[in-house]
Amino acid sequence: MTGSAPAALVTGASRNIGRAIAVRLAQAGHDVIVHGGRDAEAAAATAAAVVREGRRAEVILADLADPTACADLVARAVATFGRLDVLVNNAAIRPEAPFEEITLAQWRQVMALALDAPFLVSQAAVAALAESPAAAIVHIGGLTGHTGASHRAHVVTAKAGLVGLAKAMAHDLAPHGITVNCVIPGLIETDRGAGAPVHHASRKNLAGRRGTAEDVAEAVAYLCGPQSRYVTGQSLHVNGGALLP
Repeated sequence: MTGSAPAALVTGASRNIGRAIAVRLAQAGHDVIVHGGRDAEAAAATAAAVVREGRRAEVILADLADPTACADLVARAVATFGRLDVLVNNAAIRPEAPFEEITLAQWRQVMALALDAPFLVSQAAVAALAESPAAAIVHIGGLTGHTGASHRAHVVTAKAGLVGLAKAMAHDLAPHGITVNCVIPGLIETDRGAGAPVHHASRKNLAGRRGTAEDVAEAVAYLCGPQSRYVTGQSLHVNGGALLP
């Protein structure tokens, strides 16, 4: 490993939860590869926030619905810092449509980014992560993967699939010293952008408030830190008590 500091790759890090995770990992001492889709300006803002924490940052834009781009992202990430210690699979899309109106193309579009990409990026990252003394992979799931939700059959299925993927990967990657876990946010206050559907969640929680992106980032930082080396194959819910699995 040529880099002096641990390096993290966070997909979908341009804003909201992804940005908070990137910044929190920087605070924990990681240099960060900031992955974004098409919004170079937003990704650059995340990178600037990482640099303000005293760590190095590099922006890589890639369409993770393209399998080739998934492998290329990891290769570029490793080339940038000379190592890879943490991978956070956060990139996803969350369109809404009645079940009977979802086309196969729409179904596959969601699966490609929210489930296939975590599989492909993780698979491409194994060799580099195996060189780390404390490697961690964290998938970012979703509460609807456990409760269901109307008009989101494709999203619910993808998020539920991440839980199974984490469990399976935890078995396969344990011999490499890589932990694999899933963080599952509940109702989080985020900037959803113009035209985005109103957040599906309406259930009350025990905390009496919506969560913040920073709440989720703290959970991710824990699972990527030295204090959690005995934790793998788990689902950590960050939902204020909205669901008690």
